[in-house]
Amino acid sequence: MTTPALDFVLPPGLTAHEPPEARGMSRDAVRLMVSRGDTEPEHHRFVDLPGLLDPGDLIVVNNSATLPAAVRLDRLAVHFSTAREDGTWLVELRRRTAKATEPYSGGEAGEWLPLPGRATLRLIERETPRLWRAALDRDVEAYLRAYGVPIRYSYVDRDWPIDAYQTAFATVPGSAEMPSAARPFTADLVTALVARGVGIAPITLHTGVASPEKDEPPYAERYEVPASTARLVNLARRSGNRVVAAGTTVVRALETAAGADGRVSAAAGWTEHVVTPERGVRAVTGLITGLHEPRSSHLLMLTAIAGEQALARAYDEALREGYLWHEFGDTHLILKK
Repeated sequence: MTTPALDFVLPPGLTAHEPPEARGMSRDAVRLMVSRGDTEPEHHRFVDLPGLLDPGDLIVVNNSATLPAAVRLDRLAVHFSTAREDGTWLVELRRRTAKATEPYSGGEAGEWLPLPGRATLRLIERETPRLWRAALDRDVEAYLRAYGVPIRYSYVDRDWPIDAYQTAFATVPGSAEMPSAARPFTADLVTALVARGVGIAPITLHTGVASPEKDEPPYAERYEVPASTARLVNLARRSGNRVVAAGTTVVRALETAAGADGRVSAAAGWTEHVVTPERGVRAVTGLITGLHEPRSSHLLMLTAIAGEQALARAYDEALREGYLWHEFGDTHLILKK
């Protein structure tokens, strides 16, 4: 990770501390930078998206809904990340601070943590240096609905209700953190896209926790690409239209389900697929995404789609023009053509 686009300094003033609605804007009024190969980046608002795509293009969205996945204790917080098939969960333990939380390296296998509502969490074993496999003594999703709050990191100044962390497409609960690339979509914008002749199709990929203090590759996540979405992707490709992923989660799901020729098949299960410039992309020809942290593994995926020079040019432009980073920030549309 040594390219200019992957290694840069993010000024503190370019962090979005609150949703755009709290800044007097609609969701679709955030800025949208457009990258098209060797051309200079263009600057728009997200509401301009229909005019930037062609009839017959397809946007694939993630319909995963965000859980209130953080449970706060007196000194610690437990972030519930990923449900395993045996009923256990991957969780991250974090120390509570005055502003939010920070990494916590404690915990021992076999330890029992008392949680609010007389619940008990048992730490089983470390799955990664950061994540524990753990078991709660009751249904996790029901418990989180009663006692959880959305995960919030220190760059967000205060708590926001769970609705602030849902997208217009959220119908299948399961994500620890919001699939944020689709947050700027509104009902009116979806209507305008459909009227333009742009298709919209869903996949499901439940995102795990992505600690901002760690630069690490994504781990296995649950996903599903429905047969209807696979057909629409293949039709768009055969017709010479774009397949635009609304978020890196969508890229991961589609590329997992794509064959060597780019044809997508219905698929479901767990994906460990990591998109890199060396592996490239086969099904996706465009990406709607936010602006990512320096040295983030997501930037490898963006490089695979945009190309190294184009991505470096775009991030230089975003820094120069004062775009806002993180889940409540501005957006970036990358088109291969």
